[in-house]
Amino acid sequence: MQPSPVALPSVIERSATLAQIPGKNEAYSAGVSWAAVIGGAFVSASLALILLSLGTGLGFSSISPWSNMEATAATIGKAAIAWLIVTQILASAMGGYLAGRLRTKWVNVHTDEVYFRDTAHGLLVWALGLAVTAAFLASAAASIAGGETQHGANTTAAVDADATILSPNAYIVDTLFRSNGSVSDRNDASGRAEAERILAHAMRQGSIPAEDKTYLAQMVSARTSLSQPVAENRVSDAFAQAQLAVENARKALAHLALWIFVALLSGAFCASYAGTIGGRQRDRVAV
Repeated sequence: MQPSPVALPSVIERSATLAQIPGKNEAYSAGVSWAAVIGGAFVSASLALILLSLGTGLGFSSISPWSNMEATAATIGKAAIAWLIVTQILASAMGGYLAGRLRTKWVNVHTDEVYFRDTAHGLLVWALGLAVTAAFLASAAASIAGGETQHGANTTAAVDADATILSPNAYIVDTLFRSNGSVSDRNDASGRAEAERILAHAMRQGSIPAEDKTYLAQMVSARTSLSQPVAENRVSDAFAQAQLAVENARKALAHLALWIFVALLSGAFCASYAGTIGGRQRDRVAV
């Protein structure tokens, strides 16, 4: 007796079955493991805050008004920049590694695609961790600013003192109205405020107008008993000091922004690379 023929699936049925296989393989393997990304991001943000606190403590411990061996401002600035870069590298690398190690294992996925996904996981950890850290720091700064504003609203004298401390031209205006000791009236708050506004306007214009210079010289001469030519020279020197202070502040902010860019870029690279390391170790674990 001959065995009965086995019914083979038709070509259409086989095509439909093969077409469904990729969909079935991808249905249970998401491209992003958000649980691992969120966990790595919070670890990265927490570690960054811890390292920033440590760096702040070390920085304050190196500054003392009673010590003759304290670090210079340039040394402290370079150390702060280096610590910021190290903080970004360590925190981002730790978060990216955890995300790569904790993410879902993808099956039937090409090696290049796995490498890309691990890199993307590390980059997502860096981006989310940076957003969490920035939100925390902004919230802390807003809370401090709100407390200072409330305190200043209750005490008018505190507001005036804070405004004097925060004004960048306060010291320059003080040097502008220094007298030789012959003038006893020191109640010149309105005149100092007006002089500061004139200097601020001149700084925006890039030069001090002749009429403003003459007017300021007259104010200085009336309050310090100096002659008009000497007062005009003092006004010119004060304006030059204000310009120098603004130029130094501009350079410092430009350098800080560039180094922050370098630090953040280093953190993004380390997080992405650490994600690939964690992913490789995750896939090599034998079940």
